[in-house]
Amino acid sequence: MKAWRPWPRSLASQMAVLIALALFVAQAINFGLILNERSKARVLQAARPAAIRIADALDREVEGGRDLVADRGRVRRFPANPILPVVVKRDPELAAEVRRQLTEQGVTYRRVDTGQLNQSDQGTDRAGWKGARHYNRPAQMMIAVEQPDGRWVAVRAPWPQPGPRLLIALLTQTMILYGMILLPVIWIGRRMSRPLRDLASAARAFRPGEATAPVEERGPADVRAVIAAYNTLGTRVTAMLDEKDRMLGAIGHDLRTPLAALRVRIESVEDDDDRQRMADTVDEMARMLEDILSLARLGRSSEPPSEVDLAALVDAVAEDFRDLGHDVETRDADRLPWRVRPAMMRRAVRNLVENAIKYAGSAEVVVERRPDGACIAVLDRGPGIPEDRLAHVFEPFIRVETSRNRDTGGIGLGLALARAIVQEIGGTLTLTNRDGGGLAATITLPLPRN
Repeated sequence: MKAWRPWPRSLASQMAVLIALALFVAQAINFGLILNERSKARVLQAARPAAIRIADALDREVEGGRDLVADRGRVRRFPANPILPVVVKRDPELAAEVRRQLTEQGVTYRRVDTGQLNQSDQGTDRAGWKGARHYNRPAQMMIAVEQPDGRWVAVRAPWPQPGPRLLIALLTQTMILYGMILLPVIWIGRRMSRPLRDLASAARAFRPGEATAPVEERGPADVRAVIAAYNTLGTRVTAMLDEKDRMLGAIGHDLRTPLAALRVRIESVEDDDDRQRMADTVDEMARMLEDILSLARLGRSSEPPSEVDLAALVDAVAEDFRDLGHDVETRDADRLPWRVRPAMMRRAVRNLVENAIKYAGSAEVVVERRPDGACIAVLDRGPGIPEDRLAHVFEPFIRVETSRNRDTGGIGLGLALARAIVQEIGGTLTLTNRDGGGLAATITLPLPRN
């Protein structure tokens, strides 16, 4: 089961998410600016009329000699601060704006106090206003100004509360923007990523030496340039591999000829021991040459994959070693058909069995089916390999001196060649030390793709 990833992986999805986040941040900033402007406008709409009314009422009081207590207008006079018994919360910003407006009107004052009225007090006479109770009246703010003589004048101003309309309008606007911007972006992103996906599929399916059609060049100019470069690269790689095969063929032919001539000439050596040692040396050189050429040509094998019975293939390899007098055991296994290159797979199993015989004197080969594929294990009871060297023995020409001495023969290509053969068909080759001593070389083949 794949782990959930919070960040999308495709180009179109990443573009859509980034633009969606950018739009969200932009709309959030826009919403904050709008709220700030509306707050300033609300303060100004409440402060300016209130300051004008207070200034006019004070002027009328001075000119007409009429007490504001008896005035039926909106401005009232109080002996003390009328806000204290009815206030819900104060608004310093409104008070500052009222002070500025009063200063512009030329009104002299000691201080200004503001407070939002309780909903239950907005229509009663608790604050000095007589009249009917208005239960549905919108929120109001009381603005009180203390005069130099210690008396107070107060006025009410409407104080609209922010409703859901602004939020709904902003959400609607955001959804419209998302629809108008994200849909074209997703379409463009998918149009750009489709040729890239085709390019990735072609790169994964690329096999040196196999004739493949070039990837169609489509999409934006940059993407077409990448596809064209890939097609050119594939052509160059194939040409280089062809040249390498021709060179290896020439090397193999040129080296085999003198080796064969040398093999014939050593027959004239009279001493039997010397003749046998020389023949063994020539045979070892021939095997070394064959291993090097096989490793270099891997991936360009002329042998087509075919379905074989892995159990029968392993039995045939073990029987070849038994015919030579080696101790190789196999376990009875059910028929296990699998699609591989038969000769190359026999070569990989033979290399593993040969290593086990060289360093342990015997080998046991086990074939079994697993839920995730097939497994071929070659087991021995030899000296094993130090844990810190297990990953390095797969490298060409690498030998572990502490446990694999040179007297056993070989040049360190057996494991490298076996792993390369297994990896070519998508499998893995692992080495693990066994409990009680010995080594387990395990080939794991994945289930075939449908």
